[in-house]
Amino acid sequence: MPPKGWNSYDYYDTTVTEEDVKRNADFLSGNLLSYGWEYVVVDIQWYAHGAGTRRDEFQYIPFSKMEMDEYSRFLPDPERFPSSKDGSGFKKLADYVHARGLKFGIHIMRGIPRLAAHLHGAVLGTDVTADEIADPSSISKWNPDMYGVRNTEAGQAYYDSILELYASWGVDFIKCDDICNTNMYPHDPYSARHEVEMLHRAIEKTGRPIVLSLSPGPALIEEADHYGKYANMWRITDDFWDHWESLLDMFDRCRIWQEHVSEGCYPDCDMLPVGMLGKGFGQIRPTNFTFEEQKTMLSLWCLFGSPLMIGSELPAMDKKTMSLLTNKEILAMEDPAFVPHQIRKNGEEAVWTAVSKEADHYYVALFNLSDTPKCILWDDKAGGRFTELWSGKCFNDQEEISKTKIPSHGCLVIRVDQK
Repeated sequence: MPPKGWNSYDYYDTTVTEEDVKRNADFLSGNLLSYGWEYVVVDIQWYAHGAGTRRDEFQYIPFSKMEMDEYSRFLPDPERFPSSKDGSGFKKLADYVHARGLKFGIHIMRGIPRLAAHLHGAVLGTDVTADEIADPSSISKWNPDMYGVRNTEAGQAYYDSILELYASWGVDFIKCDDICNTNMYPHDPYSARHEVEMLHRAIEKTGRPIVLSLSPGPALIEEADHYGKYANMWRITDDFWDHWESLLDMFDRCRIWQEHVSEGCYPDCDMLPVGMLGKGFGQIRPTNFTFEEQKTMLSLWCLFGSPLMIGSELPAMDKKTMSLLTNKEILAMEDPAFVPHQIRKNGEEAVWTAVSKEADHYYVALFNLSDTPKCILWDDKAGGRFTELWSGKCFNDQEEISKTKIPSHGCLVIRVDQK
């Protein structure tokens, strides 16, 4: 099944602390683990001192102080993650997460710290220094922390060293950024493909099963085979936020990638901006999505087979949002044995299906993309038992379903049992 869990970004941006992570892990374990939500992911700049303190000027403060070891590898900021003060990195926090039956993940930027290159820092297992493997012509368009790594034996040694470190901490999931689409270079948007391969090899050498997630998108459809060979999930969109226009756009993105979903290989629709968001961005606020739009989002993500990462402050979650995230029938559509397919789409509606050769049931989702309630025709001559998965309502036939008004921006998700 695609990974499911919580990521700190949508609520905390760069400011998440150890106590924040523990609080959300406790909630996840106590309320959502039994529904398959198991990953706890610390997102960007966990190594940066003073992260978020100049948010009105910078999301990522240029030339800020970074916590780093003697081998040019970032360590957690001990002010925000006090259990790392003894040099154990994220080991104690990962142990806390694991003790609750969960898995632990971190965000990284591709490459090697610019600070390490400027200081001619050491690279574990080599006699070269960081400046010799850093590629100063390969940088992020939006984050000032890293240089790309050259495709050399010493460059591979650096990636091996950071993965060896992360594995010793107990990391189960890595979200690597500025790598799926290196949008600084529109003439070569997959310029870091060699770094994807280096990460993959480094993970294999650890002997630890670590999920590799690539960001940001949009991923390049012509590189689908490469993503699938070297990563587990890859973003098919840039950062996804709670705007109807962005959700509408995801129908086309999912259609483009619908033939590339399989066990262990997951095109990623990005996070679920539900509940309370925005503290690290300067304003705590509820999601802009209506309840119907949230159902549409979760239905599309699940039927398509995307990984699911909640972006909100979990302990602040209301009961209605919880009801979305704990609908076992909707979450069951995530099974990669069910192949997603868009049947049709226009400006008013979309119809999707997901079918498995091995199952005696399949799914059909009717999406109202218009601004007013409407009925959507569905007639594929199928027989069987028809159950709408959000309401639990049973229908006698497709004609009855086609006469049911669907709220604006809402959906009906039908499980068709053929026996």
